Formats: sequence, C-alpha cells, structure tokens
Amino acid sequence: MLRSKLTFLAGALAGSAFTALALTAGSAGLQALRAPEAQAAKAAPKAGAIKYSTQVVFENERVRVKDVTFPAGVLDTGMHTHDLAHVGVILTEGKLVFTEPDGKKETASFTSGSVGFRAANATHMVASPGPQPMRVIEVELK
Repeated sequence: MLRSKLTFLAGALAGSAFTALALTAGSAGLQALRAPEAQAAKAAPKAGAIKYSTQVVFENERVRVKDVTFPAGVLDTGMHTHDLAHVGVILTEGKLVFTEPDGKKETASFTSGSVGFRAANATHMVASPGPQPMRVIEVELK
C-alpha cells in the first residue's frame, strides 16, 4: 500500500514538473510566433480608424487563439478578411456592428459568454459603438 502511494506521488510530481516545463516551453514558443507589435488583421485599418488590438495567445497545428479588444467607440477596423473559420467567445457585454463589402450592416448585441461562428474567407469591417471596450476570444480553426 505504501509503495503504491509513493508510486502515485512520484508520478504526480513528475507529471507536474512535465506540465510546468511544457507550459514554459510553450509560452516561449508563442512569444517567438508573435510579431513585435500585436498582430493586426489582414488589411490595415483605413486612415482615421481607431485601432483595435489582437494578440495570439495560443497556437498549434489545429487552432490559433486570439485575444481581441475593440476600444470603446471604435469607428471601424477597416475591411479585412478572415482566412480561417473561427468561433468568437464574447468576454464583455456590448454591441458590434459588422459591415460587409456590399455595405450591408448587421448590429449584434452580446452578453458575456455569447458564442458565434464565422466561416472561412469572411470579409467585413467591425465597429464597436458602445461606451465600453469589447473583448473577444477568437478561436481560428486551421
């Protein structure tokens, strides 16, 4: 019985050490993948647009996870295309206005925890007209 407890404890300690090492190595690897500045959308915002921020927080061969913040009152992000299908998880309550290339607009109200999906090659411009910043976790499917 004592031997099995010691074996379990040794395994748990080894697993913890391995996890800590993997997380540290993974974090260093992600730092190498990030651009010196926060990665921007494919097309740069047009002149006069208030900048939004996007940062890759995790990436592997199957997904890329971004933390995106739209400042309060952002005019728009500029027209851009998402090459990959993605799921957005809303972290903060608010509204976003999506404008398609043909000018069609969709205003969406979100609560914290809302989830949405966009297919690959979605082209749009996003505005955050509310008084509070909007924060979204975007999971891109490779």
